[in-house]
Amino acid sequence: MYCPKTPPHLLTLILLTGFSPLSLNMFLPSLASIAVDLGTNYATVSWSVSGYLAITAVIQLIVGPLSDRIGRRPVLLVAVLVFAIASTGCVLAQNIGTFLVFRMLQGGIIAGYALSLAIVRDTRSERQAVSLIGYIGMSMAVAPMLGPMLGGVLDTFFGWQSIFLFYAVSGFGLLAICWVDLGETRPKATEPSRAPLIGSTALIREPLFWAYALCGTFSVGAFYIFLTGAPLVAQATFEVSTAELGFYIGTITVGFMCGGFVAGRFGAGFDPTTIMIAGRLFACTGLALGLVLLALGATSPYLFFGSTIFVGLGNGITMPGSNAGAMSVRPELAGSAVGLSGALIVAGGAILTALTGLAVSEANGPQVLLSLMLASSGVALAFAVWAASLRKPEGGAR
Repeated sequence: MYCPKTPPHLLTLILLTGFSPLSLNMFLPSLASIAVDLGTNYATVSWSVSGYLAITAVIQLIVGPLSDRIGRRPVLLVAVLVFAIASTGCVLAQNIGTFLVFRMLQGGIIAGYALSLAIVRDTRSERQAVSLIGYIGMSMAVAPMLGPMLGGVLDTFFGWQSIFLFYAVSGFGLLAICWVDLGETRPKATEPSRAPLIGSTALIREPLFWAYALCGTFSVGAFYIFLTGAPLVAQATFEVSTAELGFYIGTITVGFMCGGFVAGRFGAGFDPTTIMIAGRLFACTGLALGLVLLALGATSPYLFFGSTIFVGLGNGITMPGSNAGAMSVRPELAGSAVGLSGALIVAGGAILTALTGLAVSEANGPQVLLSLMLASSGVALAFAVWAASLRKPEGGAR
């Protein structure tokens, strides 16, 4: 089988990571149309979002260790091929059952995000990986910003099937790019594991891995809390329009892009835990300031959402460090590390989303939402500090 001899170019890695959020949110404006066309209700078709997230958590637990065992290239090629075929199945689906089956199979594209990070760690030192992951994260943040807009345009003029046709054509195109450009990067010194999940089992016994992974989980958790509670707070407390709501929600993504740039620009010059702690301090400071302003009677949406931008900024700074650090605990198990930490982020997001839905109401929305985000960011800061303390006796990453 043809196999290029060099690692993939940066653009290939950006495309692989960007398709993951694009596959999640580009079709969201079409949920109601899909429900009508396939003769079902909105609650059933919404499983194409919640079920998809659950599937991606499971897939990451499989593809990460599997890539440590047989290599990044074969796992990625199969994952992208499954995504392209599943997208075609969604286009041709005539009932909701068939649609949901193929929609779940689309979850294989999460391997593009997870294994791109592993490839970066395979080919860079720990500090260099922090910088490059920061730039990749900055670039991939464009996908969730533009995806729903493009999906809405396609649905309006060509119907919801055109979105999945876009997925299919792009998926086969991405497969061709990977076939030509994606050289194997798994360290040659790594001995194949006897069982696909043995890498995850070994990492579970590493406290430092848990410190990195849980820092990332609660950092992103603050973002999930924001997405759950922001629409209610914006409309009930600040009485903003739907268009304004879209703008305010988008500001946190802009903050993430700025944070990714900061990590990319300065990440190589600092220990990953220093970058992580800096990002957490940005997030906590902004949210604490927002709570102080609310206590003083400030109810402007500009001030409220101005404080939540710091979560995006802090996450953009923190996540490259936590990802690179988690993969550096056992570099030969980088795929397992990114798979397990990614699954933890999805699981943690699901739990925090449910708790936010129960806690936030029209009466207490702004205060409770910022308090929950601050609590999650504060827990992430604690794990970042723990990671820094665990690294000291070891003199850094292994």
